[in-house]
Amino acid sequence: MLRSFAVLLLALSAAQVQAKVDNQQASRLDQDLTPLGGERAGNAAGSIPAWDGGLAAPIAGYQAGKHHPDPYAGDAVLYRVSAANLEQYRALLPPGLQTLLKSHPDYSLRVMPSHRSAAAPPRIYAATRFNAVNAELISGGNGVQGAAAGIPFPLPQSGQEAIWNHVMRYRGEQIHLVTNQAAVLASGDYNLLKLERDIYFLYGRDGIAPKDLDNTLFYYKYKVAAPAKLAGSALVVQETLDQVLSIRKAWRFNRGERRVRRLPMLAFDTLQPDTNGMATADMVDSYNGAPDRYDWTLVGKQEMLVPYNSYAVHQQGIAYNKILQRHSINPELLRYELHRVWVVEAQLRTGFSHPYAKRRFYLDEDSWQILAVDLYDKHGELIGLQESHPISYYDMPMFGSTLETIYDFAGGRYFADGLDNNEPMYDFQAPLGPRDFTPQALRREGN
Repeated sequence: MLRSFAVLLLALSAAQVQAKVDNQQASRLDQDLTPLGGERAGNAAGSIPAWDGGLAAPIAGYQAGKHHPDPYAGDAVLYRVSAANLEQYRALLPPGLQTLLKSHPDYSLRVMPSHRSAAAPPRIYAATRFNAVNAELISGGNGVQGAAAGIPFPLPQSGQEAIWNHVMRYRGEQIHLVTNQAAVLASGDYNLLKLERDIYFLYGRDGIAPKDLDNTLFYYKYKVAAPAKLAGSALVVQETLDQVLSIRKAWRFNRGERRVRRLPMLAFDTLQPDTNGMATADMVDSYNGAPDRYDWTLVGKQEMLVPYNSYAVHQQGIAYNKILQRHSINPELLRYELHRVWVVEAQLRTGFSHPYAKRRFYLDEDSWQILAVDLYDKHGELIGLQESHPISYYDMPMFGSTLETIYDFAGGRYFADGLDNNEPMYDFQAPLGPRDFTPQALRREGN
């Protein structure tokens, strides 16, 4: 499966160690590669189409400010994958997804026609073209310089560069969103936690220059809206670019104490609250933060069945108990497609601890969104699976997750985040600024 990409990988590995490529290589972004570094052509079998620009504009019937209607609602299921026919499709599935299928014989994947819907604004394409010959890793791979917007390494030469492409991909300039999360126990019991979230991106902002970043990627804030016993608690994060040079800054407002406290650490293996111990801090958005605790390997590119164009689970009005089933998300609301993904493996470095000693990431070639992650413990046992179910927010345009899941195989439970079916749709024009993400702002919100 990897053979068709061997020539590309050999060429990249033979290139200079630093991230910059020459103008001849970068010119491929105007030729056989997409503006973000994917392959423009489809596959030989015709089961993956050529990239034609993606969903770069709203579709007919879309109403601004509303949930995004499914552009592909008329597609028929091509086939289903279950434990019964797993051997036929094993080569196309991450090991974690294979385990999920084997563990639940009644669970199946709806495989639909592939649509390469990912798109970004023209200025992000232009910035990515600039980055190809200017951006480079610094601080032993723990930071990036020479980029202020766009994908930093559209022709990646290492696993570190590929993971930075995910961390620094375009997600708009600011967002206000209201979502729910739930830790679903083996019994099927769960409690919803509603969060009001704000994000202000500095990296990727129109008009920003590298010197303006001041080692900052974005600002993030959430406030618990429900249940009532937790409402009012809040968190602010100032996300740094090079977290070895300067760790992310985070403050929490505790409603019971009615005071703001600086958190000494909110990174790596720190457990996220209200996830029943299933999610570490660096699992938010599939992976975030400094890459220094792992050795990263760019394994190659592969055709795989992955979550994609997940509009069915995004639609307005679906009751959350119709989505959250006992052992998994309702498979009739999920969509899988055949796409090419970059495979990146992360191995925990000697001297560090983490529940996941090895992770295997699968990154969409068209957007650099991580779509799936296999999770292994220190004994090499596969213990979990992460998935991101993305859509194209074609009013932006921007391609990103609408729902994220973490499956704990040993506990027979899972965690879901991003449930927004009965909430207002994301506001990409929210009036936000850096002053909204300070300890003082957090204190004001708590009063």
